[in-house]
Amino acid sequence: MSLRFATSRSVPASTGLVAVAVFSDGDRPDGVDEAELTARGFEGTTGQVQIVAGASGTPVALVGLGATDEFEVDSLRRIGAALARAARRTPHLASMVLDGLPEGHDAAAAAQAFGEGLILGAYEYTELKSDPTKAELIKVTHLGGGGKTITRALERAKAIADAVCFARDLVNEPGGSLTAPKLAQVAGRMGRKAGLKVSIMDEKAIAKAGLGGILGVNRGSTLPPRLVKLTYEPEAKARGTLALVGKGITFDAGGLSIKTGTGMMTMKCDMGGAAAVLGAMQAIAAVKPAARVVAYTPLTDNMLGGDATRPGDVLTIRNGKTVEVLNTDAEGRLVLADALSLASETEPDAIVDLATLTGACMVALGPRMAGLMGNDDDWIAQVRSAADNAGERVWPLPLPDDYRKMLDSNVADLKNIGGPHAGALTAGLFLREFVGEGLRWAHLDIAGPAFGDAVVGEVPKGGSGFGVRLLVELAENFTP
Repeated sequence: MSLRFATSRSVPASTGLVAVAVFSDGDRPDGVDEAELTARGFEGTTGQVQIVAGASGTPVALVGLGATDEFEVDSLRRIGAALARAARRTPHLASMVLDGLPEGHDAAAAAQAFGEGLILGAYEYTELKSDPTKAELIKVTHLGGGGKTITRALERAKAIADAVCFARDLVNEPGGSLTAPKLAQVAGRMGRKAGLKVSIMDEKAIAKAGLGGILGVNRGSTLPPRLVKLTYEPEAKARGTLALVGKGITFDAGGLSIKTGTGMMTMKCDMGGAAAVLGAMQAIAAVKPAARVVAYTPLTDNMLGGDATRPGDVLTIRNGKTVEVLNTDAEGRLVLADALSLASETEPDAIVDLATLTGACMVALGPRMAGLMGNDDDWIAQVRSAADNAGERVWPLPLPDDYRKMLDSNVADLKNIGGPHAGALTAGLFLREFVGEGLRWAHLDIAGPAFGDAVVGEVPKGGSGFGVRLLVELAENFTP
């Protein structure tokens, strides 16, 4: 259950804990024993939380915001997450944190970041535990001023953070349970509830549409593929059309180019791009940007059935280009090729795709940063700006034209791998082949940040929902 937000001028009677902002270089609240805090190691550093006895009898959570002159609004996401984890045994938390911030900050941005952090920090995936110890925190009341500005910001925070949690749930569900047909059903149900236009292609429609990449990857599976298309239409005249494409490999065994056992352990996360796009569409329907947004998520697993695609086989993608498959574990780009081709046919003003695509990107940028590539510098800058504003880290990588020859094939238009070097870049160059001429396109390789192995800030272990906040920010500030 997601957190509920409320506002009040006074501490509600049901409050079990009151949160107060503390700067590392500022005064401590009245009645707090400084010696006790020192003994417990509390210094007020960013995200540090210490619960102490309160003068009124209600416990107080001291929430560290770091040094006053170094405070940044973006840090409120990880601060909110730390507070939610510390307060997980408290059903009703009252917070004075926002009223304790330095002057001059954007109150709405601060409230949104803090609200997002609270919900994201409270997130747990316990559906498959036989006797889960669930968090008891269900309500947070903001104490202090701000009025409608704070209320609206917290409502927006809830819409976005709930969508991130929806994406996390999708990534965390095992691939044997969340199959392509089931994921399509979940996406359709979410879309209809949110008021989106929903279109789902089954295996017959996929074959009729000539989506050879999806069919080739699906060939080793006993489960049929799907392609989900969701459309958000603004109430007024649309400020351009943005297309989102998300890789939806519900489990990746590697096909005949089989992964190692260790390499397969987290491959339920290989639909993290589709999960991010679906989560973003849920939030977009709630925040209602001025742009029209259309999402495409190709869905299948990548298995080793008796008639699986063989290395050396040639597939024909939707746009007519042929691909020699030399490594069946480079499958994500094949399903994306079809989806990018479909998206291009409608001639949107811009396209962005998200995919857990290459280990090479993780080698280059580590586990907490996405690689950003594309064919238009202004569009890349717009995507990067959205990422910065949303608090999700990306870093631009090049697409050198002379590297394109690494994809040359003797028997087809191109190969699906480019050799031992620059794997993230050649994957990006491969995708570029399926973007319509003259269309602005950006590619986000989220192989690193889509799935975490440790709690870091507002990100839990497991599915992170990376990309949802970025895409919502991009849609809201989209410039055609």
